[in-house]
Amino acid sequence: MAATSAESVSASSALVPLPVILPLLAAGLKLAIGVRLQRTQRVISSVVLAAVLVVALLLLIDADRNGPQVMYAGGWEPPVGIVLVADRLSALMLVISSAVTLCVLLYSIGQGMADNDEATPLSIYHPSYLVLVAGVSDTFLAGDLFNLYVGFEIMLTASYVLLTLGGTVTRIRAGATYAIVSLLSSVLFLAAIAVVYAATGTVTLAQLAGRLDRLPDGVSLLAQISLLTVFCIKAAVFPLAAWLPDSYPTAPAPVTAVFAGLLTKVGIYAMLRTQTLLFPDGRLDDALLVLALLSLVVGILGAVAQTDLKRLLSFTLISHIGFMVFGIALASRAGFAGAVFYVTHHITVQTTLFLVVGLVERRGVTTDMQRLGGIAKLSPVLGLVFFIPAMNLAGVPPLSGFLGKLGLLRAGFLHGGALVLVVIVAATVTSLLTLYALAKAWNLAFWRAAPPELYVLGVVLDIGETDEPDEPDDREEGDGTGRAGAAASANVPGTSSEPGSTPGGPADVQVLSGRTEAATFGGRAITTGEPPATMLAPTIAMVSFGLAFTVLAGPLTSLTERVADELTARTPYVEAVTGR
Repeated sequence: MAATSAESVSASSALVPLPVILPLLAAGLKLAIGVRLQRTQRVISSVVLAAVLVVALLLLIDADRNGPQVMYAGGWEPPVGIVLVADRLSALMLVISSAVTLCVLLYSIGQGMADNDEATPLSIYHPSYLVLVAGVSDTFLAGDLFNLYVGFEIMLTASYVLLTLGGTVTRIRAGATYAIVSLLSSVLFLAAIAVVYAATGTVTLAQLAGRLDRLPDGVSLLAQISLLTVFCIKAAVFPLAAWLPDSYPTAPAPVTAVFAGLLTKVGIYAMLRTQTLLFPDGRLDDALLVLALLSLVVGILGAVAQTDLKRLLSFTLISHIGFMVFGIALASRAGFAGAVFYVTHHITVQTTLFLVVGLVERRGVTTDMQRLGGIAKLSPVLGLVFFIPAMNLAGVPPLSGFLGKLGLLRAGFLHGGALVLVVIVAATVTSLLTLYALAKAWNLAFWRAAPPELYVLGVVLDIGETDEPDEPDDREEGDGTGRAGAAASANVPGTSSEPGSTPGGPADVQVLSGRTEAATFGGRAITTGEPPATMLAPTIAMVSFGLAFTVLAGPLTSLTERVADELTARTPYVEAVTGR
């Protein structure tokens, strides 16, 4: 670590555990409060996540200037104590994840306020969300394999609750699949940790960096394969990604957004950390190149075949994980820098797109693109906040998606090799097919006129007030046959209409000009209209955050190159933890 005063090191080290401790304390406080003091609870969540973001920024600045910052829990040094380490990579990931989780929290608060749905988000969603944030932070800061496992488990325990929030059949089914896959990966992770500890006598990453090098090749290879298998499941790398498209899209929009944008990148982070620090010999680089190739191709072909916006984005997520694995597999300074840049870009853009799809679902009841249309005309702002991140994800110049892909392709050309060139071709084709898939989504859902099928999916037409009382709706979410659908079908051409309207005529239907039925955190039907400002503002903030990567591409690229330098050197991390 670069020379610095003892006071500054001590002060910075004291900040390291705060991104884990603050959300856990806030979650406990909110559980104690229950459903009381609702405004206070919202303030607590927002202030705590804002504080986590500030702490993450301070850690990034200090780690960049002075080297990795280390905290020994209870003053116990390794291999006995728990070590938390904030180097450039972990601090950068903390900053991005903190900014994203804060915006998603504000979005979910806006959704709860817009839907007048107070109890469920405040008493269940918010504490679970804060625990999820603590788990993600602990994963990024973990300085040993077992604490990395603990971070995963904290994160996954909260995610089980968030995925099944509302208790609908589809969410419980998807949550069960996710739980089974996650429990399997957890068992494999524990087995891998046992192998590593039995062979080396430690699980501290800085100590493993030297001891794994001295192991017999077979033992070291077994440990590497075991860990990579676990992290590939977490990151949804093909062929270990079949669980993702059926699990994420069923959750509420804020949950889907943070899961798709952030949780898979935790697996990528773990791959980056272990491949550079523990296994720098590159024995499995060709295998990772094959996995990157399969993820790119299979994921984008799955996306092209989809007619549902959520599933389309879920498959593009699998596909673009391939770009990050490609950078890791190159095992070069340029490859690592490109992978880190692309991870930061993708977290923001993918989260933004799922937040926008949540607004689309409120606006048109469904995410089936065959039953949507005209959204750009009826809500230009909503069309714009979809179009910008969609083009960013596709890699249209000069956006950050293009810059990230260009950096990875350049790293591939510098590396050379037949297999690398095949992956480069696949990555280029994947980018073009991503543009095609998102352009198709734009055309069907936003650009074309709304199809008649939209009307029977739950549009309550704005052609006069009704004195009929609202009836309870206990249908299964998404069946599209409830009160709102009945109201809409009464005004579809060819059916009855309100007095004064022309049955079957153009004036009989006002497309999306009234209220719609969608799902909230509790899984019940709620009434919506134009995207609420409380939800639209955080979405616009996320779009702006993504655009900032383009404007600040120069400084961000320089930072990711310094991250890559630190990863390839290994010594700054090891010396900061072990003191030698």
